[in-house]
Amino acid sequence: MPDNDTNRPLPSTRPTGRPDARVRSAIVIGGGIAGPVTAAALTRAGIEAAVYEAYPEPSGGIGGSLALAPNGVAALEIVGAADAVRERALPITASSVSIADRPLGATPSLPDLEPLRMIGRGPLHEALRTAARQAGVPLHHGRRLVGVEEAPDGVTARFADGSTATADVLIGADGARSTVRRLIDPQAPAADYTGMLGFEGFVPHDALPARLDVGTPGEMVFAFGRRAYYLYWPTPDGVGWGVNLPSETYLSYADARRTPAEEWLRIIRERYAGDRPGAALAAGTVPETLQVVGALHIMPPVPHWSRGRLVLVGDAVHAPSNSTGQGASLAIESSIELARCLRDLPDAGSAFAAYERLRRNRVETIARRGAKLNHAKTPGPIARALMRLILPAMLNRTSTLDVLGREQRFRIDWDEPARPEDLSGSQRAIAR
Repeated sequence: MPDNDTNRPLPSTRPTGRPDARVRSAIVIGGGIAGPVTAAALTRAGIEAAVYEAYPEPSGGIGGSLALAPNGVAALEIVGAADAVRERALPITASSVSIADRPLGATPSLPDLEPLRMIGRGPLHEALRTAARQAGVPLHHGRRLVGVEEAPDGVTARFADGSTATADVLIGADGARSTVRRLIDPQAPAADYTGMLGFEGFVPHDALPARLDVGTPGEMVFAFGRRAYYLYWPTPDGVGWGVNLPSETYLSYADARRTPAEEWLRIIRERYAGDRPGAALAAGTVPETLQVVGALHIMPPVPHWSRGRLVLVGDAVHAPSNSTGQGASLAIESSIELARCLRDLPDAGSAFAAYERLRRNRVETIARRGAKLNHAKTPGPIARALMRLILPAMLNRTSTLDVLGREQRFRIDWDEPARPEDLSGSQRAIAR
């Protein structure tokens, strides 16, 4: 059922819109991460927005846990959601890499920034929905988009239940398998399969061997096992771990869930046999705590981010590999930047063009980095031996810290007006 919360929007720190602004209202398709953030930011900008989600009720957060980078948390400050996320998240204050049980050293970090925040998708979605409700955004569930009708003065969305909604613009925040992306461009690329299936497990402390060292809460280890990659992070109650299982067969979330969890655990235990602590984590995971995610995706460059009164945001237009640790943070950034452009520019076309110029180079650069990291997750014996020699040097390279700095120090200045000539290569939004 729609949420009819009528709380007032967050007060804007600058005038809401311009007298000649044509965009006064927006339909936002998708209630995951980008959708609620976009709607909350639009409302703060003085633009009426409502979210329409296909699922009949709030999702519990399909996809397991994710890490929010400092740049993503900073962007959430603009819509008043950062503190709620910090309260629900586990701060990751240290991380390291191991190959076949051999520690290779700590990963680069920026000590002057706040830590990564590890958070379940369920708690994250709830924090973002709460921020949207507090901004006065209606959240409608059970509304699956099936088509749009554009007119000179607006766009109408048609939903599978026969209902419709009309506004000045329609924003596709509907994920990597976006319907809006196909409506903008029927030839648009689909999300690529990374060749890995995702799973997440949790093991309570009493289910682990007594002498097994898995670190302390706040630490994360990126582990290249003998046959597959995994990562793990201790919590006060146990150990969470994520599995990137190589698979030639593509399985969607629904497809993967058709296989019983017991069978997946058998496969996972076989794949991580002999790894330390991978084998113990697999043995301690039970069917009830195994989250089946299915195929992991990466979005290739999308030629057309917008058409007419339709535009894309978040994973619908840029879904980097989970190897980057930036997917959710980039989606949040783009949501804020789109709202800022719609606030300040005189029409949808100029706002969409400025938004794309501001975002495309940044998100595609990070996506290319993630694609390279994916190849390292399934190394053969020779490549694994080379990684033992190369990775320690890479972890300590100044250039690695430079890349990390460009990604994590990025900040959007909400109070700075967006301009038609904004270019991604010289953004004043980057804090140096």
